[in-house]
Amino acid sequence: MTITESYLQTWVEARTRFTNLLKDIKEEDLKKKLANTKNSAGFLIRHIGDVELLFAKNVFGATEIKVQAKTVIAQHDTGEWTNIVELLEYEQYAFDNLKAIIEKQSDGDWQQSITTKEFGTKTKAEAIGRIISHTAYHAGQLSLTLKYA
Repeated sequence: MTITESYLQTWVEARTRFTNLLKDIKEEDLKKKLANTKNSAGFLIRHIGDVELLFAKNVFGATEIKVQAKTVIAQHDTGEWTNIVELLEYEQYAFDNLKAIIEKQSDGDWQQSITTKEFGTKTKAEAIGRIISHTAYHAGQLSLTLKYA
């Protein structure tokens, strides 16, 4: 197994914490928010997709991707993330694009340094850890929101 295949396998497995939540989600769940929090379930799903697309483009080099990361731009829930079909399609689009660009990385690419305004300079190996932890963090929020809101 190559280094790239190992990172890809790790990312896909870690992401199941998120994708397993989506199997039973209903449109009425998307507006749910925990008490004293700002972000709805729908916002969290869109945000994970936005950040995955930003990683695909800005970290891993998929420059052909057009992404308007609305949740990152607004920095708060605008209440517009209420269409389950659109959100699940967007989430799948983000997954497919990030997966495709990760698959194109050579084993040597993982030590290449990337600088972004969001998290400074990291190797691509460190960046894969960052996207894994980002998705897991928000998947935890989503899980609690779906369970208790």
